[in-house]
This record gives sequence, structure tokens and C-alpha cells, in this order.
Amino acid sequence: MRIAVMGAGGVGGYFGAKLAKAGNDVAFVARGRHLTAMRERGLVVRSALGDLAIERPDIPLGSHIPLGSHIPLGSHIPLGSHIPLGSTSFTDDPASLAPADVVFFAVKLWDTESAAAAIRPLLANGGVVVPFQNGVESIERIGAVVGDDRVMGGVAYIAATIGEPGVIVHTGTMARLRFGPVQTNQQPVAEALHAACKAAGIDAELSADIRRALWEKFAFLASFAGVTSAARQPMGVVRGDPDLRATLEAAIREAWAVARAKGIELADDFVAQQMKFADGLPAEMKSSMLNDLTAGNRLEAPWLGGAVARMGSAARVATPVSSTLYAALKPYCDGARR
Repeated sequence: MRIAVMGAGGVGGYFGAKLAKAGNDVAFVARGRHLTAMRERGLVVRSALGDLAIERPDIPLGSHIPLGSHIPLGSHIPLGSHIPLGSTSFTDDPASLAPADVVFFAVKLWDTESAAAAIRPLLANGGVVVPFQNGVESIERIGAVVGDDRVMGGVAYIAATIGEPGVIVHTGTMARLRFGPVQTNQQPVAEALHAACKAAGIDAELSADIRRALWEKFAFLASFAGVTSAARQPMGVVRGDPDLRATLEAAIREAWAVARAKGIELADDFVAQQMKFADGLPAEMKSSMLNDLTAGNRLEAPWLGGAVARMGSAARVATPVSSTLYAALKPYCDGARR
């Protein structure tokens, strides 16, 4: 299967590496020092589930060989054409790649529209996009750029980040994907992706109600990200402190209420289930937003807690905790002030 990973960070890097190691044709789209390191040394994944190393292709960027051919290491071929998704490649330009069957879309939420525009060439042969992002609005946001029929729904459950350029560090053992079609014509490619994931040893589920699955993750993640970031503390501290634990639970309940108001049938005992889930997470686990905050990077807060507050206001559902957590993080949403 030809797969392009748009955003080779913790999520895209980990699952893309698993798919590449299983023999799929995978291209990683990244930028900056992370891309430079992968081009020079390949991609490394450090995980309690097993380390992985994806070697860099030993051919010049921009090389051309027939689609479907294998690229032997050490090959040299003339520059000047598109790079097929044969074997593995690393690039910052999606337009340099041949069309893909699936675009594994894992960029940060603030890059959604610009990244969606950049992947249009990858969909030329009827490929589909599967967003594995943190919010619940990606299907509509990407669909507005590439066409609604080209976007499925996806959810990733993993704590992973770029530990250093070229290296993905996976915390704990949770590493799961859920995805599914939102239109009937997407069912065949959804099934093909599911088969590829299973063959790669990925815990993957083909969901019949992917929008509900998105909200199940979002209600917890938006709350977890908001509380850990506002407190600057990992999960162990949050769940061990009565006040922080109560704040987390209240934020989850607000997100649950917003989902129900929007017609998403989350379970009656959803909040209790999520608190039980929180108790089973590694104590050292941090949200990706807390990692971004610590590094002085931009934050996804406007599309997480900010989205809960925005959608709650539209649905006339009170969200005082989510709104307060978002307000506390707003000064940092554009990155650290220098």
C-alpha cells in the first residue's frame, strides 16, 4: 500500500515506521532539523513495544524510477522527476511524491488548512486522507480544502513525541488506531488500510461510527491537555491531587455534555469510564500540548479546550472549567514570547 505520512512527529512517525517496516511504501513529510536528521540517518523509534529503525534511502532527492519498482540501496539515477512512494522516502514537499492510496494526516491543528492544500497532488489518483489529529473538526476542515469525499475519520491513541531530531520516543505501551469511512465509497480503502495495519502489528480497529469515536477521545484529551498544561504537571500529579483530579473530571463532564447536545451518543457512564482510564495511564505521561508549552511552541488549545468552550456556547451548554483552562493558556497559544 502506498502511504504518505503528512507530519512525521510522534503519531505519524511511530505508525508510519511500523507500516514501513512491514513492507508498505511509505513517504514521510516533515521539515526542519527532524527532516534533516531523517535524511541523514533514517528514522528511529524507541518504544517499550520494540524499537524500530527505518534506514534512509540511499538515492538522491528528486530521482525517478517506474512506479511499483523497488529501490535498491546504493542506486544512482538521474535527477529531475517525481519520487514514487517506493520503499521509504523523506521530504518536505508533498508535490515531489507520486499519488498515494492513503495520506496519514498528523500535522498540528493550526497547520490543517495549509497542509491540506499541500497534499492535493497526493490525491490525484483517488486517494483518501485519514486525519489522526487531536480535535473533532478535522473531517470538515480538510474536506473544505480537498473535497468531503476524500476524507475519512481517524483516531490515534498514543503518547509519543520527537525526542530528538530523527528519533520518536513512545511513552508507555498504548499504541492504537481507530478509523472508518464517513461516506460509503470509502469502505474499500478503509478495509485495505485496516488490513495493512494488522499485518504491521498495529492495534487497529475499523469503526462503524467514527464520529462517536472521535468525540470519545476528544472529550478526554481536551480535558487532559488543558489540566496538565495549566498545572505544568504529568498525569500522576493530576490524578493524585484532589483538586486537580476534580478539575479533570469536571472538564470531561463538560465535553461530554457538549457532545450529547450535538447528538453524539456518548455513554451515560462515560465520565466514570474516562476517570478509570486516567488511573491506568503511566504516571509520567504528559499531554503533547504540555510538551509544546514546555518547549515554547504553539499550542493546540484553541481547537481543544477552546473548541469545547466555543461549541458549548453555541449549544448553550455551560463550560466554566474548560473556558477557564483555555483562558489560562491563551497567552501561550502562539508560542513563548521572546
